[in-house]
Amino acid sequence: MPERQQQRPPGTTAAMRPVPDHGEESYTGSGRLAGKAAVVTGGDSGIGRAVAIAFAREGADVLISYLDEEEDAQETAHWVSEAGRKAVPVSGDLTDPAHCREVIDRAVGEFGHLDVLVNNAAMQRTYANLEDIPDEEWDRTLATNLSAMFHLCKAALPHMESGASIINTTSVNSDTPSPTLLPYDVTKAGIANFTAALAQLIGSRGIRVNSVAPGPVWTPLIPSTMPPEHMESFGRNTPLGRPGQPAELAPVYVMLASDESSYTSGARLAVTGGRPIL
Repeated sequence: MPERQQQRPPGTTAAMRPVPDHGEESYTGSGRLAGKAAVVTGGDSGIGRAVAIAFAREGADVLISYLDEEEDAQETAHWVSEAGRKAVPVSGDLTDPAHCREVIDRAVGEFGHLDVLVNNAAMQRTYANLEDIPDEEWDRTLATNLSAMFHLCKAALPHMESGASIINTTSVNSDTPSPTLLPYDVTKAGIANFTAALAQLIGSRGIRVNSVAPGPVWTPLIPSTMPPEHMESFGRNTPLGRPGQPAELAPVYVMLASDESSYTSGARLAVTGGRPIL
Protein backbone atom coordinates (compact mmCIF):
# COMPACT_ATOMS: atom_id res chain seq x y z
CA MET A 1 0.00 0.00 0.00
CA PRO A 2 1.19 3.58 -0.58
CA GLU A 3 3.10 5.43 2.13
CA ARG A 4 2.50 9.06 3.12
CA GLN A 5 4.43 11.19 0.62
CA GLN A 6 4.30 14.32 -1.52
CA GLN A 7 5.89 15.31 -4.82
CA ARG A 8 5.76 18.36 -7.03
CA PRO A 9 3.70 17.93 -10.22
CA PRO A 10 3.95 16.05 -12.48
CA GLY A 11 5.94 13.71 -10.20
CA THR A 12 8.54 11.05 -10.93
CA THR A 13 8.42 7.28 -10.67
CA ALA A 14 11.70 6.81 -8.81
CA ALA A 15 10.56 8.97 -5.89
CA MET A 16 7.39 6.95 -5.27
CA ARG A 17 7.07 4.65 -2.26
CA PRO A 18 6.47 1.92 -3.24
CA VAL A 19 7.60 2.16 -6.87
CA PRO A 20 4.72 1.13 -9.16
CA ASP A 21 4.70 -2.12 -11.11
CA HIS A 22 4.56 -1.49 -14.86
CA GLY A 23 5.02 -5.12 -15.83
CA GLU A 24 8.77 -4.80 -16.25
CA GLU A 25 9.35 -8.25 -14.76
CA SER A 26 5.96 -9.83 -15.32
CA TYR A 27 4.41 -9.01 -18.69
CA THR A 28 4.95 -11.69 -21.33
CA GLY A 29 3.91 -11.01 -24.90
CA SER A 30 2.60 -13.41 -27.51
CA GLY A 31 2.80 -11.45 -30.78
CA ARG A 32 -0.70 -9.98 -30.57
CA LEU A 33 0.47 -6.61 -31.98
CA ALA A 34 3.19 -7.89 -34.32
CA GLY A 35 4.11 -5.31 -36.94
CA LYS A 36 1.94 -2.55 -35.53
CA ALA A 37 3.06 1.02 -34.82
CA ALA A 38 1.64 2.90 -31.84
CA VAL A 39 1.65 6.34 -30.25
CA VAL A 40 1.21 6.43 -26.47
CA THR A 41 0.82 9.85 -24.86
CA GLY A 42 1.82 10.19 -21.25
CA GLY A 43 4.04 7.23 -22.04
CA ASP A 44 6.83 8.16 -19.68
CA SER A 45 5.27 6.74 -16.51
CA GLY A 46 2.21 5.18 -14.92
CA ILE A 47 -0.38 3.59 -17.18
CA GLY A 48 1.39 4.95 -20.26
CA ARG A 49 4.64 3.19 -19.39
CA ALA A 50 2.86 -0.08 -18.68
CA VAL A 51 1.03 0.16 -22.02
CA ALA A 52 4.25 0.96 -23.91
CA ILE A 53 6.04 -2.03 -22.35
CA ALA A 54 3.14 -4.38 -23.08
CA PHE A 55 2.76 -3.12 -26.66
CA ALA A 56 6.46 -3.62 -27.33
CA ARG A 57 6.44 -7.14 -25.91
CA GLU A 58 3.45 -7.88 -28.15
CA GLY A 59 5.47 -6.78 -31.19
CA ALA A 60 4.65 -3.09 -31.69
CA ASP A 61 6.98 -0.15 -32.22
CA VAL A 62 6.11 2.71 -29.86
CA LEU A 63 6.37 6.50 -29.92
CA ILE A 64 6.46 7.68 -26.30
CA SER A 65 4.97 11.16 -25.99
CA TYR A 66 5.75 13.02 -22.76
CA LEU A 67 5.95 16.55 -21.38
CA ASP A 68 9.41 16.96 -19.84
CA GLU A 69 9.96 13.96 -17.53
CA GLU A 70 13.17 12.98 -19.28
CA GLU A 71 14.39 10.33 -16.84
CA ASP A 72 11.06 8.51 -16.78
CA ALA A 73 10.70 8.66 -20.58
CA GLN A 74 14.16 7.21 -21.13
CA GLU A 75 13.36 4.37 -18.74
CA THR A 76 10.23 3.55 -20.73
CA ALA A 77 12.21 3.71 -23.97
CA HIS A 78 14.76 1.30 -22.47
CA TRP A 79 12.08 -1.32 -21.83
CA VAL A 80 10.61 -0.90 -25.32
CA SER A 81 14.05 -1.30 -26.89
CA GLU A 82 14.85 -4.28 -24.69
CA ALA A 83 11.77 -5.98 -26.12
CA GLY A 84 13.36 -5.64 -29.54
CA ARG A 85 11.07 -2.88 -30.79
CA LYS A 86 11.74 0.67 -31.92
CA ALA A 87 11.28 3.31 -29.21
CA VAL A 88 10.85 6.97 -30.16
CA PRO A 89 10.64 9.33 -27.16
CA VAL A 90 9.17 12.75 -28.07
CA SER A 91 8.94 15.54 -25.51
CA GLY A 92 6.67 18.54 -25.74
CA ASP A 93 3.46 20.17 -24.60
CA LEU A 94 0.29 18.58 -25.97
CA THR A 95 -1.73 21.68 -25.11
CA ASP A 96 -0.17 23.09 -28.29
CA PRO A 97 -2.12 21.78 -31.31
CA ALA A 98 1.01 22.14 -33.46
CA HIS A 99 2.89 19.77 -31.17
CA CYS A 100 0.06 17.23 -31.42
CA ARG A 101 0.51 17.28 -35.19
CA GLU A 102 4.27 16.97 -34.78
CA VAL A 103 3.83 13.84 -32.65
CA ILE A 104 1.76 12.12 -35.33
CA ASP A 105 4.06 13.27 -38.14
CA ARG A 106 7.07 11.95 -36.23
CA ALA A 107 5.41 8.57 -35.71
CA VAL A 108 4.53 8.21 -39.37
CA GLY A 109 8.02 9.33 -40.36
CA GLU A 110 9.72 6.86 -38.02
CA PHE A 111 7.44 3.86 -38.55
CA GLY A 112 5.98 4.44 -42.01
CA HIS A 113 2.45 3.84 -40.75
CA LEU A 114 0.25 4.28 -37.69
CA ASP A 115 -2.04 1.57 -36.33
CA VAL A 116 -2.76 2.50 -32.71
CA LEU A 117 -3.22 5.84 -30.93
CA VAL A 118 -3.46 5.81 -27.13
CA ASN A 119 -4.58 9.17 -25.72
CA ASN A 120 -3.46 8.81 -22.11
CA ALA A 121 -1.73 12.05 -21.07
CA ALA A 122 -3.56 13.86 -18.28
CA MET A 123 -3.28 16.33 -15.44
CA GLN A 124 -5.29 16.82 -12.28
CA ARG A 125 -5.15 18.92 -9.12
CA THR A 126 -7.07 18.76 -5.85
CA TYR A 127 -9.09 21.77 -4.64
CA ALA A 128 -11.55 21.97 -1.76
CA ASN A 129 -13.36 25.02 -3.18
CA LEU A 130 -14.34 26.05 -6.69
CA GLU A 131 -13.10 29.57 -6.00
CA ASP A 132 -9.59 28.21 -5.40
CA ILE A 133 -9.21 26.82 -8.93
CA PRO A 134 -7.10 29.26 -10.99
CA ASP A 135 -8.57 30.20 -14.36
CA GLU A 136 -5.40 29.15 -16.13
CA GLU A 137 -5.47 25.73 -14.46
CA TRP A 138 -9.02 25.09 -15.61
CA ASP A 139 -7.95 25.98 -19.16
CA ARG A 140 -4.80 23.86 -19.02
CA THR A 141 -6.61 20.81 -17.64
CA LEU A 142 -9.13 20.92 -20.47
CA ALA A 143 -6.39 21.53 -23.03
CA THR A 144 -4.23 18.65 -21.77
CA ASN A 145 -6.89 16.03 -21.14
CA LEU A 146 -9.53 16.85 -23.73
CA SER A 147 -8.38 19.18 -26.50
CA ALA A 148 -5.10 17.32 -27.09
CA MET A 149 -7.10 14.15 -27.74
CA PHE A 150 -9.11 15.99 -30.41
CA HIS A 151 -6.00 17.36 -32.12
CA LEU A 152 -4.16 14.01 -32.00
CA CYS A 153 -7.12 12.09 -33.41
CA LYS A 154 -7.63 14.68 -36.14
CA ALA A 155 -3.97 14.46 -37.14
CA ALA A 156 -3.82 10.66 -36.91
CA LEU A 157 -6.93 9.67 -38.86
CA PRO A 158 -5.57 10.47 -42.35
CA HIS A 159 -2.75 7.97 -41.66
CA MET A 160 -4.92 5.18 -40.22
CA GLU A 161 -6.38 2.36 -42.29
CA SER A 162 -9.19 -0.09 -41.65
CA GLY A 163 -8.33 -2.17 -38.60
CA ALA A 164 -6.62 0.69 -36.77
CA SER A 165 -7.51 1.45 -33.15
CA ILE A 166 -7.86 4.59 -31.04
CA ILE A 167 -7.91 4.08 -27.27
CA ASN A 168 -8.69 6.95 -24.90
CA THR A 169 -8.13 6.92 -21.15
CA THR A 170 -11.20 8.16 -19.32
CA SER A 171 -11.86 7.41 -15.63
CA VAL A 172 -14.35 6.08 -13.10
CA ASN A 173 -14.67 9.81 -12.29
CA SER A 174 -16.53 10.31 -15.56
CA ASP A 175 -19.58 8.75 -13.87
CA THR A 176 -18.89 9.27 -10.17
CA PRO A 177 -17.05 12.59 -10.01
CA SER A 178 -14.90 13.47 -7.05
CA PRO A 179 -15.89 16.99 -5.92
CA THR A 180 -12.27 17.98 -5.26
CA LEU A 181 -11.17 17.03 -8.81
CA LEU A 182 -13.78 19.07 -10.66
CA PRO A 183 -11.82 20.11 -13.81
CA TYR A 184 -10.43 16.58 -14.16
CA ASP A 185 -13.92 15.10 -13.74
CA VAL A 186 -15.27 17.28 -16.53
CA THR A 187 -12.55 16.22 -18.96
CA LYS A 188 -12.96 12.53 -18.21
CA ALA A 189 -16.71 12.71 -18.85
CA GLY A 190 -15.91 14.54 -22.09
CA ILE A 191 -13.46 11.83 -23.14
CA ALA A 192 -16.09 9.15 -22.63
CA ASN A 193 -18.58 11.03 -24.79
CA PHE A 194 -15.99 11.94 -27.43
CA THR A 195 -15.09 8.26 -27.70
CA ALA A 196 -18.69 7.16 -28.14
CA ALA A 197 -19.36 9.82 -30.78
CA LEU A 198 -16.13 9.25 -32.74
CA ALA A 199 -16.69 5.50 -32.82
CA GLN A 200 -19.97 6.13 -34.65
CA LEU A 201 -18.52 8.85 -36.87
CA ILE A 202 -15.67 6.75 -38.30
CA GLY A 203 -16.99 3.23 -37.96
CA SER A 204 -17.60 3.05 -41.71
CA ARG A 205 -13.85 3.48 -42.19
CA GLY A 206 -13.13 0.34 -40.18
CA ILE A 207 -11.31 2.29 -37.46
CA ARG A 208 -12.29 1.37 -33.91
CA VAL A 209 -12.51 3.83 -30.99
CA ASN A 210 -12.78 2.69 -27.38
CA SER A 211 -11.96 3.98 -23.91
CA VAL A 212 -10.60 2.53 -20.70
CA ALA A 213 -11.99 3.77 -17.38
CA PRO A 214 -9.40 3.20 -14.63
CA GLY A 215 -10.22 3.45 -10.97
CA PRO A 216 -7.52 4.46 -8.45
CA VAL A 217 -4.15 3.51 -9.95
CA TRP A 218 -0.76 4.07 -8.32
CA THR A 219 1.03 6.51 -10.65
CA PRO A 220 3.12 9.68 -10.15
CA LEU A 221 -0.03 11.72 -10.68
CA ILE A 222 -1.27 10.64 -7.23
CA PRO A 223 1.52 11.77 -4.83
CA SER A 224 2.09 14.91 -6.92
CA THR A 225 -1.53 16.10 -6.96
CA MET A 226 -3.23 14.80 -3.82
CA PRO A 227 -2.69 15.69 -0.14
CA PRO A 228 -0.09 13.49 1.56
CA GLU A 229 -2.54 12.48 4.29
CA HIS A 230 -4.64 10.74 1.60
CA MET A 231 -1.84 8.47 0.41
CA GLU A 232 -2.19 5.68 2.96
CA SER A 233 -5.91 5.28 2.26
CA PHE A 234 -5.67 5.68 -1.51
CA GLY A 235 -7.66 2.98 -3.26
CA ARG A 236 -8.98 1.37 -0.11
CA ASN A 237 -12.52 2.47 -0.97
CA THR A 238 -12.68 -0.07 -3.81
CA PRO A 239 -14.26 -3.50 -3.35
CA LEU A 240 -10.80 -5.02 -3.84
CA GLY A 241 -9.52 -2.75 -1.07
CA ARG A 242 -6.40 -1.43 -2.78
CA PRO A 243 -5.20 0.75 -5.68
CA GLY A 244 -4.43 -0.85 -9.01
CA GLN A 245 -0.94 -1.14 -10.43
CA PRO A 246 -0.25 0.19 -13.95
CA ALA A 247 0.63 -3.35 -15.03
CA GLU A 248 -2.94 -4.38 -14.26
CA LEU A 249 -4.29 -1.91 -16.84
CA ALA A 250 -2.01 -2.79 -19.75
CA PRO A 251 -3.74 -6.04 -20.84
CA VAL A 252 -6.97 -4.15 -21.52
CA TYR A 253 -5.18 -1.71 -23.84
CA VAL A 254 -3.47 -4.62 -25.60
CA MET A 255 -6.82 -6.30 -26.18
CA LEU A 256 -8.37 -3.13 -27.61
CA ALA A 257 -5.34 -2.51 -29.82
CA SER A 258 -5.28 -6.05 -31.17
CA ASP A 259 -7.23 -7.57 -34.03
CA GLU A 260 -8.97 -9.76 -31.46
CA SER A 261 -11.20 -6.74 -30.73
CA SER A 262 -12.22 -6.33 -34.36
CA TYR A 263 -15.92 -5.94 -33.43
CA THR A 264 -15.39 -3.84 -30.30
CA SER A 265 -15.91 -0.13 -30.86
CA GLY A 266 -17.61 2.57 -28.81
CA ALA A 267 -16.98 0.58 -25.63
CA ARG A 268 -15.83 1.84 -22.25
CA LEU A 269 -14.00 -0.82 -20.24
CA ALA A 270 -13.90 -0.42 -16.48
CA VAL A 271 -10.71 -1.40 -14.64
CA THR A 272 -11.73 -0.04 -11.27
CA GLY A 273 -11.12 -2.65 -8.59
CA GLY A 274 -14.84 -3.34 -8.50
CA ARG A 275 -16.27 0.19 -8.51
CA PRO A 276 -19.06 0.23 -11.13
CA ILE A 277 -19.39 2.68 -13.99
CA LEU A 278 -22.85 3.65 -15.20
